[in-house]
Amino acid sequence: MPTAHNSAVKGDIAKTVLMPGDPLRAKFIAENYLENPVCYNEVRGMLGFTGTYKGVPVSVQGSGMGIPSIGIYSWELFNEYDVENIIRVGTAGAIADNVNLREIIIAQSASTNSNYGSQFGLPGSYAPTASWKLLSAAVKAAEARGSVYHAGNILSSDTFYDDSSSLAVWAKMGVLGVEMESAGLYMNAARAGKNALCILTVSDCPLKGLATTAEERQSTFREMMEIALETAVAVSE
Repeated sequence: MPTAHNSAVKGDIAKTVLMPGDPLRAKFIAENYLENPVCYNEVRGMLGFTGTYKGVPVSVQGSGMGIPSIGIYSWELFNEYDVENIIRVGTAGAIADNVNLREIIIAQSASTNSNYGSQFGLPGSYAPTASWKLLSAAVKAAEARGSVYHAGNILSSDTFYDDSSSLAVWAKMGVLGVEMESAGLYMNAARAGKNALCILTVSDCPLKGLATTAEERQSTFREMMEIALETAVAVSE
């Protein structure tokens, strides 16, 4: 049955979903990489498509910005549509000194300043972590294509405009970069007993004052898209 946020019915969505924040990036991936893509969702403009990549069924759907938004869409995909794997493909601001514009970050774990995890009633602090199945496949895919990548901890922040200017403090703890969704995705996957991973392209370096353009962020970060698609193929075998 459709949900309040998704007009798809069971069977419309593949077991593996690539999930960019920007629905136009979802459209770009579907039109440029998937064979015979079919649009299954347009509710709230959060476009979703299913097609095949190298003969493997793959879906791609936007998540919107922030943990509350990806929390809704990923929960429904895992629990209402029987999705097994969600691979977030997004952008990040690099805060580690050795991470540069347009390089790839594969998020092994996702620290957060969000209170999203409080709903699970845990008697301590939960460490949102990627699925090893997806993580190991993505690293192999990145190495096979000779990509410059960094695997490690990221920060999923609730604030884009951070009045406390805390990024340098997170960098001291070895955090590679900052984005706004992955911790919520990882927690939802853990609760559902499913798999999740975040693959990011560095779109800016806020501590260095460097940035790419909005157009580049929407449609030219092909490297992470291709790593994610090869990961989808690998986990289907």
